[in-house]
Amino acid sequence: MTEEEFHELYAHSVTRLVGQLYLMTGDLHEAQDVVQEAFVRAWGRRSRLVRDAGPEAWIRTVAWRLAVSRWRRGRRAAEAWRRHGAGLRDTAPAADASSVALVAALRTLSERQRRVAVLHYVCDLSVEQVAAETGISAGTVKTHLSRARAALAPHLAENLAENLTEEEHGV
Repeated sequence: MTEEEFHELYAHSVTRLVGQLYLMTGDLHEAQDVVQEAFVRAWGRRSRLVRDAGPEAWIRTVAWRLAVSRWRRGRRAAEAWRRHGAGLRDTAPAADASSVALVAALRTLSERQRRVAVLHYVCDLSVEQVAAETGISAGTVKTHLSRARAALAPHLAENLAENLTEEEHGV
């Protein structure tokens, strides 16, 4: 991949990838950081990134793995802080109500269900593509998608009802 092609890949996919990782992680700043780091790593191997091989999928996978590594480090750090009597501040990104509701609903899912649901419904990957990217079987992907839909339905229906009520009352 040439330098120009890489810049084009970045320009066309960075926003989409940040959005996808935001939905997977629930943290906009973390999503921005891991996507940026994944692009840095992709830059170093751009000669091996072939457009047909799915460089965007490679970057998304690397970003996801970076996020998981950071969570693990963060959990260990938080535990160390708790042992020593200090607390950590929670930060939340500013977002519109529907985005907040979607991220909150996605947080009710297991990590694997959330990732599979985002890859399938947000990234618009087929079941087979999700299976290839996550390393789990297509049947397991289908099971996670079914369970994710069932778990998300009440949360998203509740939010839709609240939004409709607010619109009726001019809120």
